[in-house]
Amino acid sequence: MKWLELFQVAGATFISSIVLVVLYSLGVRLTAIAADAEQKSPARMRSLAYVCFGACGAVVLFGIYLIVPYFSK
Repeated sequence: MKWLELFQVAGATFISSIVLVVLYSLGVRLTAIAADAEQKSPARMRSLAYVCFGACGAVVLFGIYLIVPYFSK
Protein backbone atom coordinates (compact mmCIF):
# COMPACT_ATOMS: atom_id res chain seq x y z
CA MET A 1 0.00 0.00 0.00
CA LYS A 2 1.20 3.52 -0.74
CA TRP A 3 1.10 5.23 2.64
CA LEU A 4 2.23 8.65 1.44
CA GLU A 5 -0.74 8.97 -0.93
CA LEU A 6 -3.09 7.83 1.83
CA PHE A 7 -1.75 10.52 4.17
CA GLN A 8 -1.99 13.15 1.43
CA VAL A 9 -5.64 12.33 0.80
CA ALA A 10 -6.39 12.29 4.52
CA GLY A 11 -4.65 15.64 4.99
CA ALA A 12 -6.45 17.23 2.04
CA THR A 13 -9.78 15.93 3.35
CA PHE A 14 -9.08 17.26 6.83
CA ILE A 15 -8.04 20.71 5.57
CA SER A 16 -10.94 21.03 3.14
CA SER A 17 -13.44 20.05 5.82
CA ILE A 18 -12.03 22.70 8.15
CA VAL A 19 -12.22 25.32 5.38
CA LEU A 20 -15.80 24.33 4.63
CA VAL A 21 -16.90 24.57 8.26
CA VAL A 22 -15.14 27.91 8.75
CA LEU A 23 -16.71 29.42 5.62
CA TYR A 24 -20.19 28.27 6.59
CA SER A 25 -19.80 29.43 10.19
CA LEU A 26 -18.51 32.81 9.06
CA GLY A 27 -21.48 33.16 6.72
CA VAL A 28 -23.92 32.36 9.51
CA ARG A 29 -22.18 34.79 11.85
CA LEU A 30 -22.22 37.59 9.27
CA THR A 31 -25.91 36.96 8.65
CA ALA A 32 -26.58 37.29 12.38
CA ILE A 33 -24.55 40.50 12.53
CA ALA A 34 -26.51 41.90 9.57
CA ALA A 35 -29.78 41.18 11.37
CA ASP A 36 -28.67 43.23 14.38
CA ALA A 37 -30.66 46.45 14.64
CA GLU A 38 -27.66 48.53 15.76
CA GLN A 39 -25.52 47.64 12.75
CA LYS A 40 -24.63 50.63 10.53
CA SER A 41 -24.20 48.74 7.25
CA PRO A 42 -26.26 45.54 7.22
CA ALA A 43 -26.17 45.28 3.43
CA ARG A 44 -22.39 44.96 3.42
CA MET A 45 -22.43 42.26 6.10
CA ARG A 46 -25.18 40.37 4.28
CA SER A 47 -23.28 40.53 1.00
CA LEU A 48 -20.14 39.21 2.71
CA ALA A 49 -22.23 36.40 4.18
CA TYR A 50 -23.46 35.52 0.70
CA VAL A 51 -19.87 35.52 -0.56
CA CYS A 52 -18.97 33.05 2.20
CA PHE A 53 -21.94 30.83 1.32
CA GLY A 54 -20.99 31.02 -2.36
CA ALA A 55 -17.41 30.02 -1.60
CA CYS A 56 -18.74 27.15 0.52
CA GLY A 57 -20.84 25.97 -2.42
CA ALA A 58 -17.86 26.28 -4.75
CA VAL A 59 -15.78 24.06 -2.46
CA VAL A 60 -18.56 21.46 -2.43
CA LEU A 61 -18.92 21.54 -6.22
CA PHE A 62 -15.16 21.23 -6.67
CA GLY A 63 -15.18 18.18 -4.39
CA ILE A 64 -17.95 16.62 -6.46
CA TYR A 65 -15.94 17.40 -9.60
CA LEU A 66 -12.94 15.59 -8.16
CA ILE A 67 -14.94 12.54 -7.00
CA VAL A 68 -17.13 11.86 -10.04
CA PRO A 69 -15.02 10.28 -12.82
CA TYR A 70 -17.33 11.52 -15.60
CA PHE A 71 -16.39 15.17 -14.93
CA SER A 72 -12.62 14.69 -14.73
CA LYS A 73 -12.08 12.99 -18.11
